[in-house]
Amino acid sequence: MMMLVETGSTLLGDAIKSVQADIDSLFDALLPVPDDTSARLIEAMRYAAIGGGKRVRPLLVCSTASLFGVSRDAALRVGAAIEAIHVYSLIHDDLPCMDDDDLRHGKPTLHKRYDEATAVLAGDALHALAFEILADEATSTDPFTRSELILTLGKASGMHGMAGGQMMDMVADEEGVQYDLHTITRLQQLKTGALLAASVEMGAILGKVAPQGRMHLRAYARDIGLAFQIADDLLDVEGDVDKAGKALRKDEGQGKQTFVTLMGADKAREQARALVDQAVLRLASYGSEADILRALARFIVERDR
Repeated sequence: MMMLVETGSTLLGDAIKSVQADIDSLFDALLPVPDDTSARLIEAMRYAAIGGGKRVRPLLVCSTASLFGVSRDAALRVGAAIEAIHVYSLIHDDLPCMDDDDLRHGKPTLHKRYDEATAVLAGDALHALAFEILADEATSTDPFTRSELILTLGKASGMHGMAGGQMMDMVADEEGVQYDLHTITRLQQLKTGALLAASVEMGAILGKVAPQGRMHLRAYARDIGLAFQIADDLLDVEGDVDKAGKALRKDEGQGKQTFVTLMGADKAREQARALVDQAVLRLASYGSEADILRALARFIVERDR
């Protein structure tokens, strides 16, 4: 199990370890295994949700929410909701009808560990769990806050966000559509960037920051979202399979257009670093309380998995 990455920052490393442990504990509490024939579903949900991943999205929520004095428990619940959406998307993405992957976080993908039908249901149930968490008063006693959280995650994960970006990606694969750099950027802003942006936005929503007061945070999230995907594209070309814990070299094998194929590895790397520098500048109005967000932006282009 690959729980952590070499961050080069004690501050960030400690923050990642802490949020990983806290999110695992929260999923453990949210997903008790019943003593009936639905047990396999919950066991599958636990298999996918507990003990894997960097937890970048929950860390973004917690780090943003902490800027505005939000309780960590509330931020963790929102982070778990976003992570439930992220995990469901990975389960479905790994299925034979989509990417047909055998490995995720260094262990067999869910449909390999169980079966395809169970994987579909586990993804569906995690999707539902995300909105159940956000609608619960334990997340926020303010119904307007809960409503805005639900709306934000719904937009980020649906046809105008992650799912829409995934469809653009699938159409390109199936029909041989060649995207230019502008379209690839839009695709990745939807497929990958939307949930990252929602993580920052929802941390600010918890802090009751007015929409016009979130503009710099949205810009930060947009920058790191693109940098994250460029780094992913570079990892697919240059990464170590054992460290990544998933299949690599897939994009080239499928003839897929990526930031690397369109820009070249060196220019793509330069662009990712420029985006990170720009993201850090977006936080200039904050002091040391935003250091984790700054470190996380830099980590995105330095990670090896």
